[in-house]
Amino acid sequence: MIDQPQQLSPPPQAVRLPVRPAAGRHLVLLVVFVCAACGLVYELELVALASYLIGDSVTQASVVLSVMVFAMGVGSLLAKRLRCRAAVGFGLLELSLALVGGCSAMALYASFAWTGESRVVLVGFALTIGVLIGAELPLLMSLIQRISRRDAEGTVADLFAADYVGALVGGLAFPFLLLPWLGQLTSGLLTGAVNAVVGGLLVLWLFRRDLTPRSRAWLLVANASVLAVLGTATVLVDDFERAARRAVYGDDVRVAVQTGLQEVVLTGGPLGPLDLFLDGRLWTSERDEYVYHEALAHPAMRGPHSRVLILGGGDGLAAREVLRYRDTRSVTVVELDPGVVRLARTDPALTRLNQHAYRDHRIRVVAQDPFSWLRVPRGSWDVVIVDLPDPGITGSAKFYSQEFYGLVAAVLADGGRLAVHAGPPDTRPRTYWTVEATLRAAGFTASPYRATGRVSGVAAGPDRTAAGSGSGSGSDSGSGSGSGVPGWGFLLAARGPAPRLGLDPDAPPLRGLTRAVLAADAWGAERTRVPGLPPSTLSHPRYQD
Repeated sequence: MIDQPQQLSPPPQAVRLPVRPAAGRHLVLLVVFVCAACGLVYELELVALASYLIGDSVTQASVVLSVMVFAMGVGSLLAKRLRCRAAVGFGLLELSLALVGGCSAMALYASFAWTGESRVVLVGFALTIGVLIGAELPLLMSLIQRISRRDAEGTVADLFAADYVGALVGGLAFPFLLLPWLGQLTSGLLTGAVNAVVGGLLVLWLFRRDLTPRSRAWLLVANASVLAVLGTATVLVDDFERAARRAVYGDDVRVAVQTGLQEVVLTGGPLGPLDLFLDGRLWTSERDEYVYHEALAHPAMRGPHSRVLILGGGDGLAAREVLRYRDTRSVTVVELDPGVVRLARTDPALTRLNQHAYRDHRIRVVAQDPFSWLRVPRGSWDVVIVDLPDPGITGSAKFYSQEFYGLVAAVLADGGRLAVHAGPPDTRPRTYWTVEATLRAAGFTASPYRATGRVSGVAAGPDRTAAGSGSGSGSDSGSGSGSGVPGWGFLLAARGPAPRLGLDPDAPPLRGLTRAVLAADAWGAERTRVPGLPPSTLSHPRYQD
C-alpha cells in the first residue's frame, strides 16, 4: 500500500493578472533580476566606502559580506510571516530597501565626516540591508506561485538563475559604470530609485487585484515619498559632498576630483600650505614634505645615478629631488593614476611645490601599475626609488612583497641602489622590519634609517588620528602618514654588501638632511629592530600589525 502524501498547506489561489500568465511569470523574473542587481550594488558600495573611510579593504569586505549573508538568512525566516499578504509585503519591503540602501552611502559618509566614527553605522546598514534582501526571494516565490502552481522545481531554478545573473550585472555595473560616471553617493541614490520603481510597478500594476483600495493608496503615497526623498538627495548631493569635505579636510578645500582610481583632494595652495590627500589619506604636506623626499631620494643618489626609476611618486616631488643632480640623464616615473600626474603638471600650487618637474626634458612618465610594468624587462637603472603607499594598506601589500623586490632586482644595474619607504619604525616596528626581512629574502642587504618631522594639527585621513597618538591603524600612506606618526622609515638596499648611508659629494644644497642627521636617524631606526620576522609574499602578506 502506498501512502498518499499529506498536503501541509493549501496552495495559493491564482490571481487575475492584466497580462497572460506566461508574461506575468517573465515580469516577476525580470523583477528578481533587477532586485538582485540593486542588492549587489548596495553591498559593493558599503565595501568600497568602508575601505575608503576606514581602511584595510580585506577586513571591511569580510565584515560587510559576512554580516549581510547572515542577515539574509534572518530575512528569509522573517519573510514567512508576510507570505499571506505577499504583494503588500513585497511592496513595503522594496520601499524600505530603496530608502535604506539608496541612502546608506550618504549616511555612512556623514557619520564619518561629522562624528569620525563609521564602523557601527557600517554594521547597522549591513544588517538592515541584508535582512531586506534576504526577504525578497521568498516573497517573490509566493507571488510567482500565484501566477502558476505548476512545475515548482522549475520555478525555483528560474528564480535563482535570474537572481544570480542580476547579481553578475550589478557587480559589473558598479565598478565599470556607476562608480566612474556617477560616484558612490549618486550611484546609491539612483539604485534606490530603480529599486522603488521596479517594486512599485510589480505590486501596483501586475498584482493590483491582490491589494485593497486602501493598501493601494498607501503604497502609492509611500512610493511617491521615497522617490521624492531620493530625488531631493540626488539634487543636493553636490552640496552634501562639499559640506562633508569641509568637515573632513577643513574649509580650504581647493580641488576635489575623482580620477578613475581614487579621490584626489588638494587643500591650501597659493595663500597657505598645500596638502594633498589620496582617498582621504594625507599623502603630502607642504609643511614638511621636504624632510620625507630628501631622506627618500638623496641617500640613494650617492654613487652612479645617471638613470633613475621612480615607482609611484606621481606628485613629482621625488622627481624634483633627483632632477637637481645635473649628471642625472633620465628619470622614469611609473605612476598608476594618471589623474595625479595631470594635477602635478597643471595645478599652480602643486607645480610650484614640485618646481615644474614634469617640464624637464629628462623625465618620462608611464601610466601603469608598477608591479605589472616591472614584469617586462625594460633595461637597467642605477637608482630605483619606491615612493608608494604604506605597506599596512591592503592594496599596497603587493609592492612590499618578495616577488616585487625580485622584479626590482632584475632592473637594477650593477652597483645600483634601491630606496624604499617602509612605514614608521617607531610606531609600527613589525611592519618596518618585515619590509627589511622581505628585502633580504629577495637577495638585498639593507641599511635602515628614518626621518623625523611629522607635522602636527593635520587631519590624519580616514582614521582621523589625533596628532601624537602613535596610532598604528594602517592609514599611513606615502609621504604623509597619519599625524600620529613622528616620522617615516626608509631602507637603502643593494645587492651585495649593505650600502653605506651618506650623501653624494656633488649633492645640491638640502634644507634639513646632513650626514650627521643621517647617522642619528640610522641609529634611531636600528634601536627599534624586531628580529626573526618572516618575509612577506603575494600569497602570505604579513603587514597587518
